[in-house]
Amino acid sequence: MVPVSLPSPLEEIEDERFTRYGVRLLLKRDDLIHPTLIGNKYRKLTPNLKAAAGRPVLTFGGAYSNHLRATAAAGRLLGLPTIGVVRGDELATRPLNPSLAHCAADGMRLHFVDRATYRDKSTPSTLTDILRAAHAEDAYVVPEGGSNAAAVRGCRALGEELAEAGLETGAGIDVAAIACGTGGTLAGLSAGLAPSQRALGIPVLKGDFLTKDIQALQREAFGREFPNWRLDPRFHFGGYARTPPELEDFARDFEDRHGLPVERLYVAKSLYALVTLTHEGAFPRGTALAAVITGTPFVTPPPGTPQPPPGPAS
Repeated sequence: MVPVSLPSPLEEIEDERFTRYGVRLLLKRDDLIHPTLIGNKYRKLTPNLKAAAGRPVLTFGGAYSNHLRATAAAGRLLGLPTIGVVRGDELATRPLNPSLAHCAADGMRLHFVDRATYRDKSTPSTLTDILRAAHAEDAYVVPEGGSNAAAVRGCRALGEELAEAGLETGAGIDVAAIACGTGGTLAGLSAGLAPSQRALGIPVLKGDFLTKDIQALQREAFGREFPNWRLDPRFHFGGYARTPPELEDFARDFEDRHGLPVERLYVAKSLYALVTLTHEGAFPRGTALAAVITGTPFVTPPPGTPQPPPGPAS
């Protein structure tokens, strides 16, 4: 297995959209932790795979789920069987899209379920039915997005690294910003920060459920809530996987300015939010922002690349 690079680098960049307001921007390069298990996926999956103790790992996701791809890759690297429960039974008879093809190529067995069942997957009786239908009654179950108490505790190290970076390098991070899907990374990040530091979460999904979810995750993982974080829900751009032209233009411009490949579904939205908030005067002069780069763009195979056949819907 390729060695893991921790702590991930913290790189300061010059960007006039921040410097003209007296704000410093640093990038916490979690995308460089590992070439396959990137960013928060490594931090969230590692403690869960240890807890699986050799059992098959079953988890959930949509047709383009980053989490499914990361779980499949982790299973391949560590020699653990993986099962991916995919939302949408209509996908079972279609050619696999590039994302699911990556999962299958890494050895993940795909099990497709109808959308109503998928929505109800957290109900114990429904989960039991899913496990039985997938022939995975003995599997270790990881929730959609990978956020559970074990994952949150794994992400605490991210906050601790940012707290230590200020002491070691003088970076003096004031605010750590991260895009949020299920909220597990933010829940752990905020727990690891120094008392003077704050965390900012940028939800990539619509809805007001995330605050309660993060609070519940912190109580489950640490027995308490941490008051040092907040969410700004304005930057989801229409919801998960929505990348309108404005966001595409912003991401390409950021790439051109700084030579950093910008992942669209999460990272682009968090960087866009930071530019906007800085322009709005949300950060006092002298503030040092750390933007957590949680992933890299998913590169689809070129046309004509052979793909594994779809797995059985079972």
